[in-house]
Amino acid sequence: MNRLAIVTDDPGWHGVRLKRAFAARGLDSCYVSLTQCRIDLAGEGPAVVVPGFETELPKGVFVRGVPGGSLEQVTFYLDILHSLRLLGVTVYNDARSIERTVDKGMTSFLLRQAGIPTPPTWVVNSREDALRIAARELEQGHEVVSKPLFGSQGEGLQRHRHLEDLEQLADSNGIFYLQRFVHCGEAPHDWRVFVIRGRTVAAMRRCGLTWLNNVAQGARCEPVRLDDLLLCRMAEDAVKAVDIAYAGVDIIRDAQGRYTVIEVNSVPAWKGLQSVSDVEIAELLADDFLAQCAVPPPDVQASASC
Repeated sequence: MNRLAIVTDDPGWHGVRLKRAFAARGLDSCYVSLTQCRIDLAGEGPAVVVPGFETELPKGVFVRGVPGGSLEQVTFYLDILHSLRLLGVTVYNDARSIERTVDKGMTSFLLRQAGIPTPPTWVVNSREDALRIAARELEQGHEVVSKPLFGSQGEGLQRHRHLEDLEQLADSNGIFYLQRFVHCGEAPHDWRVFVIRGRTVAAMRRCGLTWLNNVAQGARCEPVRLDDLLLCRMAEDAVKAVDIAYAGVDIIRDAQGRYTVIEVNSVPAWKGLQSVSDVEIAELLADDFLAQCAVPPPDVQASASC
């Protein structure tokens, strides 16, 4: 029986949309938390035990979230996803993709290596080094943003305009991620571009209440037509650089009109984007995911509940 797992601790709006999309294609899906999975190398059943799939592993695993925790806990959660893939289960996005993008430092490195415009960035493990770099940037007339190395939705970001602001440098257990602030004009805004399998499928302009343009921070969503080829191509190139099946790419345009990639998100939300988009993003994700799972046509599926 071909059943699917949606990995999440909080299904919410996105989980409901995905489950509905899978059901419309004749497939049953269950919400699964990585905190409840385990590796069992002593029994006769699957080496990875997934709640609701004790006798047969899911045909595919759609990752909607990886829980936080200690280094050991997060490593274990990623080990579960790595192991499932090695056992032949389609994992979307897989652990390797998540590792490259949940870490802002690695994302910035890969973008720069691929020649994709991204702001000057520094990752250091010394507050003294971070303060020296930030002070130099300020002296040269640049503002600086410090971000948690792991994080999303604009939480924990700090903007530094003056030397006295540097007391608030954000860090992640002693690791400092600094990025030159990009001025985009008087009205704060950027773009979220949604890419699936290398192709832009939807985009929106995010207009922030403050300098933060995240929807979770109150930004207004505006529809964007996909006729800006430079914007779409940059997002698609960014996704290719980090080698990921689907992603939300954050792009900003500076005062000189030049686009630059800020972040690539491997577990992107799309509720705000859906509110201004004509395409059904969950449907597109479901189709691409199922194509990777290579499930039989819906007319031969058996119904199951979980």
